[in-house]
Amino acid sequence: MARLVTEWVNVTGDMSIIARESGEVWFHTPSDAKQHVDPFAAPMRGVGAAGSTVGLLDGAINLGFARIEKRLARPDPTLVGYIVALVGAYHTSVDTPRNLQRAARRFNELGRPEVAAYLEERAREETGHDRLALKDLRALGVPAAERLVANFIPEGIKPLCKRFDDLCVQDYPIGCIGYSYCLERIAALKQEADIEKVQAMCPDGVDATRFLRSHSSLGSEVTHVEETIAFVASLPANDRIRVVQETYESALIMAVGYNHELLKSDAEMLKELQQAVGEALPYHLSSYPSRGAKDEARPAA
Repeated sequence: MARLVTEWVNVTGDMSIIARESGEVWFHTPSDAKQHVDPFAAPMRGVGAAGSTVGLLDGAINLGFARIEKRLARPDPTLVGYIVALVGAYHTSVDTPRNLQRAARRFNELGRPEVAAYLEERAREETGHDRLALKDLRALGVPAAERLVANFIPEGIKPLCKRFDDLCVQDYPIGCIGYSYCLERIAALKQEADIEKVQAMCPDGVDATRFLRSHSSLGSEVTHVEETIAFVASLPANDRIRVVQETYESALIMAVGYNHELLKSDAEMLKELQQAVGEALPYHLSSYPSRGAKDEARPAA
């Protein structure tokens, strides 16, 4: 019987993720034992497998979000909050094709055509997704949607966008795969019920869930996630390590940034939107259910 593949990656100074091909995942904290006694102290060197690779990648995302679990906000969804989320979605998608193409060119220069081909395909698949967010904003009656996204990037989204930009211009930009996996894996968790909740907030006859549907379990994200897992599993050990480490870093940045936005009240978000547009939003967008004082932050769980 063939021996099961076991992979491990140190993602922080005090935490490693261990995953077996059969699906088991552990979070390992180095003990006080001498380094040569700990079999996971040295970086892994062997081949990868899909079962262990998905354990490492998803474990990295879970660990990133767990770092702020006690501070995560869980507010009730509102239409104003959804508009801000659409603006954020625009900014996390508008530069994706350009960034991935830049990273692909670098891997061609490095003599890694297989990585370049993977990134070029991803760039083609992601082209035009920013326009879905714009269509949704227009459908909601947001005036001058192009002006809104040009003048406003949600504060919690800025670090995420910068992270992707920085990764794709590195001399060895393999980390951009970890970033992309993080966003696609989280998007793939959204189910039809989540989309129905958003649709229920929209005015009658308005479809403003194009971007959400595309970036959910109903769109292509599940396939993208499966393809990325298989591709990462085929990479050399050093590449797999860096992809997993970046998946963790991106998850942590995403968790902190999203939490920053979720803690805002509707009144705060509405003020930001109207300042960016330069005019008042339509009545149906600027009215929202009362949660007590309008300037209170939405409660954290």
